[in-house]
Amino acid sequence: MADLALPRPAPTGRPALLAALLIGAALALFLYHLRALLPVAEWERALTAPDPAEMRQMLAQYSLLPRLVVGLLGGAALGLAGVLFQQALRNPLAEPGTLGVFAGAKLALIAATLSAPSLLEAGQEAVALLGSAAAMVLIMLLSWRHKLAPIAVILAGLVVTFYLDAGSKMLVLFNHQALTDLLVLQGGSLNQNNWDVVLALAPRLALAGLAGVLMLRPLTLLDLDEDGARGLGLSPAAARLAAIAVAVLLSASVAALLGPIGFIGLAGPAIARLAGARRFRDRLVWAPAVSAGLLALTDQLMQFVDAAGAVPTGAVTAILGAPLLLWLLRRLRPAAGEARPDRSAADDHRRRHPWPWVGGTLLLLGLVVWAALALGRTPEGWQWSMGGELDLLLPWRAPRVAAALGAGFMLATAGVVLQRLTGNAMASPELLGVSSGAALALILAAVAMPGLDRLALTGVAGLGALTALLAVLSLGRRSAFSSEHMLLAGAALTTIAGAFVVALLFSGDPRTALLLGWLSGSTYGVSARDAAITCGLALAATLILPLAGRWLAILPLGAATGRSLGLSLARSRAALLLLTAALTAGATLTVGPLSFVGLMAPHMVRMLGIRRPTPQILGAGLLGAGLMVLADWLGRTIAFPWQVPAGLVATFVGGTYFIWLMQRRRPA
Repeated sequence: MADLALPRPAPTGRPALLAALLIGAALALFLYHLRALLPVAEWERALTAPDPAEMRQMLAQYSLLPRLVVGLLGGAALGLAGVLFQQALRNPLAEPGTLGVFAGAKLALIAATLSAPSLLEAGQEAVALLGSAAAMVLIMLLSWRHKLAPIAVILAGLVVTFYLDAGSKMLVLFNHQALTDLLVLQGGSLNQNNWDVVLALAPRLALAGLAGVLMLRPLTLLDLDEDGARGLGLSPAAARLAAIAVAVLLSASVAALLGPIGFIGLAGPAIARLAGARRFRDRLVWAPAVSAGLLALTDQLMQFVDAAGAVPTGAVTAILGAPLLLWLLRRLRPAAGEARPDRSAADDHRRRHPWPWVGGTLLLLGLVVWAALALGRTPEGWQWSMGGELDLLLPWRAPRVAAALGAGFMLATAGVVLQRLTGNAMASPELLGVSSGAALALILAAVAMPGLDRLALTGVAGLGALTALLAVLSLGRRSAFSSEHMLLAGAALTTIAGAFVVALLFSGDPRTALLLGWLSGSTYGVSARDAAITCGLALAATLILPLAGRWLAILPLGAATGRSLGLSLARSRAALLLLTAALTAGATLTVGPLSFVGLMAPHMVRMLGIRRPTPQILGAGLLGAGLMVLADWLGRTIAFPWQVPAGLVATFVGGTYFIWLMQRRRPA
């Protein structure tokens, strides 16, 4: 298992004490809530044989008590699934959320609800299992070339999760009314009105626990190297496959019955290990117990601030669990041979005269913009508009094309700056969580300070982007800006932003629909003024970034070289950080937090051999602008008359590119 630089574990009795304290605290809060509902004298009657005429007794029997038991069972199931995933994959960061299992289950349930509802007549578990298993198989295929290395598996889970979540968002945008009931069930809420979920989940947890006990010896031997395990008569591949199958089955059951509940499967095993459960057999017992206490306690605490249960517990666990992932990343030592940042900025192919190629990208951008403005679909079919017809369409098409152009330019140039600043070829505003930091700041501003104009929102988004960027770079410095560690930190920040969106969605806030459209990267409602501001920011970047060309040429060479050449490292880095935050904020405000354009465009210009800072920035910006305009045009035409957000289209295209990059990297 990947080495975690954790504190020295406590004595082995501590996990039991910790689990008892967590579960005891949850029980104490349950009794407090019960006391607020009923006098103590009525407890026995309410919990054993409630009077149907007494509503409070019925609530205690069929809502309050099942909710507590579901919290304990659901937490234990997630903890058991997490510890099985971690042991089978030798990966301390593995759990159903980070491996894309929940995302696969959710997409499968949405697709079945829309296209084959008859599959759900016997229950949702079979469909959820199919989606979870498909996601897990895809992740294994992506990481197999890297011998299931811990970081490779998690990165594959990150990519698959982005893909599947983008698919889910697209279906939800087009079918929100038809999916309302499913989305409520899939929110990760523990609200109950009967004992059905308890009766369904308890036997599955018991069978999975029994399977874990039967696999105790082979899974323990996985702590040895491959040859040592085979020498003792174990087939490592078979043991891993069996454990993963049990974990996927259990995770799919939780996803179908409760919805995705993130990070409990990560937190329970990690906390149990810190408390002293170092051996697998100890973690097999105490990780589920700790996870049960964590989920039940979180849910009981939530009832103080949200008695109606409007905010799903799963959203709260994601908000609390993402910082835990960041903390674990700070202690995850890069394994021997783990890929390090590519400070050479790609292969040796370099253009001696890059400006003609930059001019070519400008010409290509002009053609793409012309086609996006003139070519489209109407009720009569495809139409190339010219002259007077085009004049009539320009007030509708020009603002969104201009906004997409400006946003793509800013994301691409921000990607170039980040890659040169960190020496990390996989850096981009979207993948490092910088866009998510801007999005989170905008979400909070929309709730706390409604009515802000676009310039004020840009400032708020810039502050969020800068905060996220500083956090990721602080983590990256510890791992020498390892690509994998920084990408996982970005995933954690993206998870926090997503959890806030889920919480807002279930709060009933009328601004939710607008936020969902914006987070998907829709340019449908962009006004001419908004487009002008976005293009103005892009133009400012065009004028300012070439002035930083010397900084961007020297910083990738290292601190010592920079000082010897008279560069003020602190001043230059601070200026570039502020510039990157501003660019990301302006783009995120227009096309949402995910697109992958900030990754694709810099790589494409490097593949063209454009390496010098100024032409690379301008070339990447022009390519990024073209990619985003193309994504907006595809979103406008591929499902006419419906509008697919440009951000979602770019996510699908960019996700494919990200997978190609991952497969292209040489195994450790």
